[in-house]
Amino acid sequence: MTLVKRNEDFPMWPSIFNDFFGRNFLDFTSKNFSATNTTLPSVNIIEDNDQFMVELAAPGFEKTDFNIELNNNVLTISSDKKVENETKEGECYSRKEFSYQSFSRSFTLPNTIDGERIGAKYDQGILKVSLPKKDEAKPKPAIQIAIE
Repeated sequence: MTLVKRNEDFPMWPSIFNDFFGRNFLDFTSKNFSATNTTLPSVNIIEDNDQFMVELAAPGFEKTDFNIELNNNVLTISSDKKVENETKEGECYSRKEFSYQSFSRSFTLPNTIDGERIGAKYDQGILKVSLPKKDEAKPKPAIQIAIE
């Protein structure tokens, strides 16, 4: 084992080089690949005072392609879309990530979510699932306490 001294004056340089040069761009076992060799849609989760918002990137779908289910505080977003594999003559893909054939993403929700008011909207390739917080979970304004 060799000890390596880090230069604390430029702490980001090793990270940048490792991130860029340390990748195998043809690695099909990446964490974003499922067992069916299709990629899983990326997700953003945003929180504000009133709700959580789950944004799932799924271009090329219709809103009827999605199934959203809440069961025992586990939110599952899934799709089972049939994709035709049309290849034009002379084309050969070395990597094809544009086909989400089927996927399932599950999220364990906190007890502060009001499951009865969950809503979803699909627009321009983004599925947005609104997870409203229960009233008791919302932050309360500060109270001024008088000194006697």
